[in-house]
Amino acid sequence: MVWIKCQEVTIKAAMWIPIAAIIEGKGTVKGLNSYERNEKGIKMSALITCNHVDFGYENHDAVVDLTMEVDSGDYLCVVGENGSGKSTLMKGLLGLIKPTAGTLTVAEELKKTGIGYLPQQTAAQKDFPATVYEVVISGCLSRRGHRPFYSMVEKKMAQTSMEKLGITHLAKKCYRELSGGQQQRALIARALCATSEVLILDEPITGLDPSAIQDFYHLVRTLNKEEKVTIIMVTHDVANVVNQANKILHLKQKVLFYGTPEEYRKTKAGQLFLGGDL
Repeated sequence: MVWIKCQEVTIKAAMWIPIAAIIEGKGTVKGLNSYERNEKGIKMSALITCNHVDFGYENHDAVVDLTMEVDSGDYLCVVGENGSGKSTLMKGLLGLIKPTAGTLTVAEELKKTGIGYLPQQTAAQKDFPATVYEVVISGCLSRRGHRPFYSMVEKKMAQTSMEKLGITHLAKKCYRELSGGQQQRALIARALCATSEVLILDEPITGLDPSAIQDFYHLVRTLNKEEKVTIIMVTHDVANVVNQANKILHLKQKVLFYGTPEEYRKTKAGQLFLGGDL
């Protein structure tokens, strides 16, 4: 049994996706308090744990034998060639597909707060005719439920999110008139209205110019370090992410590497992807 509650609007970005406690099937998803102690009495902080997990469709597994943890406060970058299983993994972590093998353990607080998700934007979505404020506050749609209007708390939440992202001055501007970098800021502000626990970003720098890319990385790092938002980012921009993340997951259906950026630089996979030994 899995339930996904995702308010669909024209911009299918910055979605809020609650996670089910248990997904039945060959693989399982379990709920767990991320602050429970292990057998040694050490306090644990894992939000998501994959234990020999496979994800796939019908008779084909795109991700095989994945074991990893996403801890509270992590900045995890998922890298790999096209077709390596990155998108399938994101769908699995979001609860959109269930594991075909292994165990996926999700912290109890994620079942309540959900995960903020920014998929890649299409050209039509970038041309969405709404104000920045309307886009940002739409992140509260799931909180609003069947009420016809947003509450004062939700309006304040949208205002706070825009302040964090530095886009308050753009509130009344049309979303489609923004630059690519400004649009990404608006979508992250929208995601923060839905949840401030975990953000999954799928190729977020696609279409951004070099200066906007560096600005975006600075923004995400600030959210991670100062706002304590856990970040999971799918990207091909490995040269930059090794200076941003605290964990790297390199996929090619199976795990080629999982660990710190420092360790990644020393591996053959890392050196090949980075274009030489750094």
